[in-house]
Amino acid sequence: MEHSQLIQTHIEESIRVKEQLLPTLLPNISQAGKILVESLKADGILYFAGNGGSSCDASHIAAELVIRYKSGNERKAIPAIALNSDQAVLTACSNDYGYEFLFQRQLEAFGKSKDVFVGLTTSGNSKNIILAVEEAKKNGMKVVLLLGGDGGKLKGKADVEIIVPSHVTARIQESHILIGHILCSIIEKELFGLD
Repeated sequence: MEHSQLIQTHIEESIRVKEQLLPTLLPNISQAGKILVESLKADGILYFAGNGGSSCDASHIAAELVIRYKSGNERKAIPAIALNSDQAVLTACSNDYGYEFLFQRQLEAFGKSKDVFVGLTTSGNSKNIILAVEEAKKNGMKVVLLLGGDGGKLKGKADVEIIVPSHVTARIQESHILIGHILCSIIEKELFGLD
């Protein structure tokens, strides 16, 4: 079975979306990096959250920070937590209160004003991310959002938003992980002088 056209279409579409990040989102990515670095310099914690594939991306980015982003970059562990990783909390909250409160409850328990909440949602309409943003702001936390399309209900709700100019979930998620890697690189460079 020949899949060359399908493969080429997906790769070309991904490249087109990523090419649009440079002229429109470079300042937002830089500002997000600055917010994360300032929090870490103040002994803050970075909290990441998302649903589905974005949940995996949130865990991926947090792991890059706790362990290391680039091979050979030996440095101190960075305090980053993916709020979607604790199965007991996830199932208890979903059962007792509802899935929409999953991230909000954790930020209510742990979030401090020097911390940052980083929410990933391709639609910008995920109820649990919306409630987490509200809780983060109540706690005086900074908020960084990685969104897609038109930004959805979360557009205008964060300290900085990075809205990927696509309505295709896969292309948005591919761009979100690229942006996450860039943020990891900014953090390693600013805090440890690593390239």
